[in-house]
Amino acid sequence: MHHSLFGELSIIIGITVLVASVMRLLKQPLLISYILAGILAGPIFGIVKNAETLEGFSKIGIALLLFIVGLGLNPKVIKDLGKVAFITGTVQVTASAIFGTIVMMLLGKGLVTGLIVGVALAFSSTIVGLKLLTDKREQTRLYGKMAIGVLLVQDILATVALLVLSMQKDGFSLLGGAGLIVKGALIAVPLFFISNKVLPRYTRFIAENTEYLFLFTIAWGLGIASLFELGGFSLEIGALIAGVSLAGMPYAQEASSRLRPVRDFFIVMFFIVMGANLAIGDIISQLPLALLFSTVVLLMNPLAIMLPLGFLGHAKRNSFKVGIMMAQVSEFSLIFVILAQQIGIVDSEVVSLITITALITIAVSCYAILYDDTLFDFLQKRFKFFESRRQDKKERRTSYDIVQFGYSKGGSELIKTYESMPRKKLVVVDYDPEAIERLEARQIHYVYGDATDIELLDELQLQDAKLIVSFITHFPTNRFLIEYIEKLNEDSVIITRADTAEEAAELYGLGASYVMVPHFVGSERLGNFIARHGLSKKDFNKNKEKHLNHLRNTYEIKDIDGETTE
Repeated sequence: MHHSLFGELSIIIGITVLVASVMRLLKQPLLISYILAGILAGPIFGIVKNAETLEGFSKIGIALLLFIVGLGLNPKVIKDLGKVAFITGTVQVTASAIFGTIVMMLLGKGLVTGLIVGVALAFSSTIVGLKLLTDKREQTRLYGKMAIGVLLVQDILATVALLVLSMQKDGFSLLGGAGLIVKGALIAVPLFFISNKVLPRYTRFIAENTEYLFLFTIAWGLGIASLFELGGFSLEIGALIAGVSLAGMPYAQEASSRLRPVRDFFIVMFFIVMGANLAIGDIISQLPLALLFSTVVLLMNPLAIMLPLGFLGHAKRNSFKVGIMMAQVSEFSLIFVILAQQIGIVDSEVVSLITITALITIAVSCYAILYDDTLFDFLQKRFKFFESRRQDKKERRTSYDIVQFGYSKGGSELIKTYESMPRKKLVVVDYDPEAIERLEARQIHYVYGDATDIELLDELQLQDAKLIVSFITHFPTNRFLIEYIEKLNEDSVIITRADTAEEAAELYGLGASYVMVPHFVGSERLGNFIARHGLSKKDFNKNKEKHLNHLRNTYEIKDIDGETTE
C-alpha cells in the first residue's frame, strides 16, 4: 500500500509539474494548473486510488494555512477592522444567500434545497483569497487586511451554518447547541490560559532550537485544530484559533516563515484533490446550471461587499478589490453540501453543481484578483454610486507643504526634521493601527488611508505640496505615486524607497528626486565606519551605545530584560 501511494503521489506531482510548466509559459495563474492536474489524474486517467490519504493531505494544507494566518493576526488590527469586517461580511453572506435561494426557487427547486444552495454560494474561499494575497504580497495592504477580516467573519458564519446543519442528524435541540458552546469554552479557555500564562515562561526553550520550534508549532497547530474538530467545530476554525493563541509570542513570525513551504505543498494537494473528485458525466450534465450560478457568484458576492464598504466610507478601488476577493465558492461550501447530502436533504446532483461552480469561480476569480487594478480602471466610471464617503471633505481639501506616506520603517525619523522647519504644514498618510496610535500620541496630523486611493490623493491637494515622501515598501505603489504626482506638479520634490538598484533606477527615470535604498545606505555607512575605525571592538561598542540611545529616543524598543523603554 505504501509503495502504491508513493508511486501514485509521484505520478500526480509529475502531472502537476507538467501542467504548471505549460501554464507558466502561458503566464497563467499556477493555481489553475493544480485543479487541471487533479482532473487529469482523477476522472480522465484514473490514477487516483488512495483518495482518502490525499484528502487527508489537503486537510493538513487547510489547517496550516489558517494556522499561519492566525499567527500573523495582530489583536490591534482585529480591533480596528472588526466592525468593518463584521458588518460587511454579515451583509454579504445574508444578501448572497437570499439571492441564491431565490434563483433556485425560480428554477423550480424546493425551499430547503434553495436554502442549502444559497448558503453554499454565499461563502468565499479563504484558501484562494489568502493564497493570492500572499502571492501578490499585499496581505498587509489596507484592502488586504479588510479582505482577511471579511473572510474570517465568513468562516465564523460558515462554522455556525455547519453546526446548525449537523444538528439536523438527530434533530435540532437547544440542549445540543448549549452543549456545543460549553465544549468550545472548555477548549478555548484553557488554551488561551496556557498560551498567555504558561508558554511565555518557556519562550527561550521553545525558540532557541529552530528544529524544535518547527516541530512545536506544527504539533500545536494541528493538535488544537483536531481538538476543536473532536468538539464538533470545524477544523478550519480550530487551526485559526490555534494560530491566534500564539500570535503574541516573540517567535510567531519565525515559526510562520518555517511553516510556509510545508503549507504550500499541502495546499497544492487541496486543489489537486478538488479536481480529482469530479466526474466527467457530472461536469457535462451540470455545466449549464453551474455556469448560471457562477455568474451569480461572480457578480453578486462582489456587489454585496462593495455596497456596505462604500456606505462605511471606504474608497471605490479598495471596495472593489475586497469584493473581487470574494468572487468564488468556498471550501466550506463543499463541506456544507456534502454534509447536507449525508443527512438526506439534497442529492448528489447538488453536490456536483456546487463543486463545478466552485471550480469555475475559482478559475475566473484568480484572473480577476491578479488583474484587479486593470479591471477596476476599465470599469471605474460604472461604480460611482457604490461610494458615500463620510470623511470631512473640507478638512481633506486643506493643502499641505509636506505629505508623507508611511510612518513606520524610517518614517518617524523625519518627523523631527519637519518639526524644525517653521510654518510647514505636514500630514502623514497611513493605515497601520499601531502607526495611527503613535501619530495621535505625538499629535501629528494624519489621514487614515491607502496611497493607491486616487480620491484620497485628490483630496490631499498634492499639486500644492513642496515635498512628498514615501516610506512604502511596495514598489508598484511607489511607481504609481510618482506617475500621479508628476502629472500634477513637476516642481514637487519626491522622495521614495526601493529595495533593489533596478527598482531605484526605474523610479529615478519616472521622476523621483531621491530614492532611498536602505541596504545600500547601511552598507555604505558601515564601510565608512570600518575605514575610519578599523576592527576595534572598543570603537564598535561606543557606536553601539550611541545607536541604542538613538533608538531609545526615537522608537519604543525592548531591552534585553523585556522592559519597554521610550
